[in-house]
This record gives sequence, C-alpha cells and structure tokens, in this order.
Amino acid sequence: MKKICIFLYSIAGLVVSSCNDQLELRPYQSIDNELALTSDANIKKVLSGAYDELSSYQLYGGNIMLLSEMLSANREIRWQGTYNQPDEVYSKTIFVNNTYTTGIWTQAYKVINSCNNILSAIDVVDEGDRDRVQGEALFLRGALYFELVKFYGLPYAAGSTTTNLGVPIVLTPTTEITEEHNLTRATVEAVYQQALADLTAAEGLLPTSNGFYATRIAASAMLSRVYLQMEDFANARDAANRAIQVAEEEGMQLVGNYANAFNNTENTSEDIFAMQVSAQDGDNYMHMFYSVPDYGGRDGDIVVLPAHLALYEAGDARRGLFYLYGDESRVGKWRDQYRNVKVIRLAELYLTRAEANFRLGTAVGDTPLGDLTRIRSRVNLETEAGDVTLAFILRERKLELAHEGHTIHDVKRTRGSILDSPAGSTTVFEFDSPRMVFPIPQREMDANENLVQNPGYGQ
Repeated sequence: MKKICIFLYSIAGLVVSSCNDQLELRPYQSIDNELALTSDANIKKVLSGAYDELSSYQLYGGNIMLLSEMLSANREIRWQGTYNQPDEVYSKTIFVNNTYTTGIWTQAYKVINSCNNILSAIDVVDEGDRDRVQGEALFLRGALYFELVKFYGLPYAAGSTTTNLGVPIVLTPTTEITEEHNLTRATVEAVYQQALADLTAAEGLLPTSNGFYATRIAASAMLSRVYLQMEDFANARDAANRAIQVAEEEGMQLVGNYANAFNNTENTSEDIFAMQVSAQDGDNYMHMFYSVPDYGGRDGDIVVLPAHLALYEAGDARRGLFYLYGDESRVGKWRDQYRNVKVIRLAELYLTRAEANFRLGTAVGDTPLGDLTRIRSRVNLETEAGDVTLAFILRERKLELAHEGHTIHDVKRTRGSILDSPAGSTTVFEFDSPRMVFPIPQREMDANENLVQNPGYGQ
C-alpha cells in the first residue's frame, strides 16, 4: 500500500535489522547526517521527519489504535478481514514475525532516533525556537517509549516493575554500529520513568499553541495517561487538570454534537493532538479497516457485535453514531476517508480527572459528577449524584473512548480480563497473560543476542 506522508520531509530514522547476528541500529536519512545537524533549518527538517514517521500507519496513523482494539475485542467486535497480522492479534496467536507488531517497534525507534539527533544538536537551533523544538522532540520520544512499554512489556500493574522487562532505552543518536549497540531491555519501571522525564521536560518547554504540533496541553495530557497507567492517581488528576485549565484558557471545549467530534479534515475544538490526513497526505488505517467500500474503506474488516451495542443507554447519542452496512453494525468514528486520526481528545481528560478525583475523594478542578455531566449531557444523558461510582466512571470512559485504542490499556491497569474471540471458547485472558503482550520482533532477536524474548514466544 502506498505510504502517504503528512509532512514534506522524511529525514531521520532508526532501522533495526539482522546483520551477522548483531543488532544493527543504522540511521537512514535523505540528507547527510552531519549536514542535518549543522543548521537550524536542517534540524527543523529532521523534526518534520520525526512527525512524518509518527503519523505513519505503523504508529499514530492507525496501528497503535487498531492493534489495541484487536487485542481487547472481548467479543464486542469481530475481525473478519483477510489480513493475517491483525487477525493474529485479535485471536491472541501472534507470530514473532508479525509485520504489524514489528512495524510499531521499528517505526517507533526511527522516531526516537530522530529525536535523539535533534536533542544532541539543540544548541544549533535558533534561540527563539530552541525551547519549542526541544520540547517537541522530548514529547515525541516520551510518548513513544510509553506506547512501546505498554505493548511489549507486562502491565505496570503486573508484578514487579523493577524486574519485569520493558524495551531498550536509547537516548543518544545512533551513527555507527558497535558492540555497545547490542542493547538489553530496560525494566518496565525504567521505561516509565524515562517517559515521565521526557514528557515532564516537554511540558515546561512547549508553547500553549503550536498549530497541530505538540503543545504544552498535549504534554500534560500524555503525562496524565502515563500516571493513570501507573495508578498514580494524584499525578494523573493534576496533569489532566493542568491540561484542561490551559485548554479552556485557549478556548478549547467539547464540540456540541458528539458525532461532529469525528470524521474531520481539520482539528476540532476538543482535539488535543491529532494526525492530519488529506487526499494528498497522511495515513489512516483506522478508516481503512473500520470503514466500508461505500466510504472508501476496504471490505468492512471490523464488525461491531450486539454485546457492545447493548452497553449503551437508551437515547445515548454515541449509540447513534454506529451505522449498518450489509446488515452488520460499523463504527461511525472512522467512517469517512481522508479524515484526521484522533490521538488525544479533551473528553479523555475530563474522564481521567473524574476517575482520579473519585478514587482520591477529592474535587480538584471539578467534582466527578461535574465532569461526568459534561460528558454525558452532550450525548443526551442525565447524571445523578447517586450514579457516580467507580464502575460507572469506568463504563463511561469505555463508551466515550470506544474504538479509539484505549480499552486494552484500561483493562490492564484495572486488572481486568478479555474473553477469547471465538464465541464457543471458554478461554479467558487475564490482564497479565503473556498472550496479551506483543513478542519482541524476531528480526531483533536474531540480530541481538542480549535481547530476551517475552514468555510464551520461545527463545
């Protein structure tokens, strides 16, 4: 399939490939590396290249969300497409050479290497732009370490984070291959701390407004995700609240009609961070697999099952966003072609703040009832004080953010479980099951003898 880029340049990357049984971290660039790091303009081209890689179908152009949904199907959606790789994730039978799970790893490290190049030469950037450029590079690196550890490491809630293995941490540019590049996997705790360090620094450097690039609001929002996954509810609450306050000061708000939050060619008033897609530029694999031929999609690879539709209350406008195609229900959020891919919406922050406040018995920013009322009134639902329980909040989060790549991570942090996909199966996958973790790509295992494979995938 044709790769369409959001930005003009595709500059720096980190390619991990097999070469004489060594981990080959070979950066490839469309301009010479030395040239790329010697001027303000070229460093900014490298940054544009990092965003381009981030927006590719392997990352926030679709697969990070798509594979999250396949892993958490729970008999609420069905994969009926002909592509084997998403089906392996859906059925929890992932092969170590799965190109989709391999692609997330490889593409993420490409972006990380671009960011490392930028940070190593940050003094070359014009002083007036230096904080912004540094903040953007830190944001991208921190966000991707967070995504990597969620997919390739055991959940933060599972066992000892100081012994469970996460992913390799690379903080310097890779310009040549030595034995030092035979990296080991850092612990889950170390990767989380690196993500926190990068995102915290980014929050202090980024502007509140930055077009559709990373902003201070986006950094605060991503921090709230990391802290929530760690069950650090006080910091999750505070980061979400900071993001909300600045967003509202900047005029951001929930769009009035829930359906209008999706299928957009431009960011809406509630889009904190989104990948830009048009007929000329951008990947949207969520549309490709969730949509149907009438709207430019494939063959309707993903069907919504009655078990999911039954979760919505009568009159819920979110239920009305689903549509029928071939007598089967489809997800309306990803219906139209050439529409932006949502990464973080303001609605998520209200739900994070509500959950954290409820768990802590606090009312920072607003009460849980107040935040839930914001979310539910938009979709024609009333909320009474007596409704507000933890189960109610988590259910509201599930429905508001459904089919946007959140469910599996919420299942893991709340120690839940997932039913096996075939309806006749009685198998249940617990939150810390090895089958709920991606394998380290076989090409990396072949290349680097210091990498340890995840349990259940062989050695």
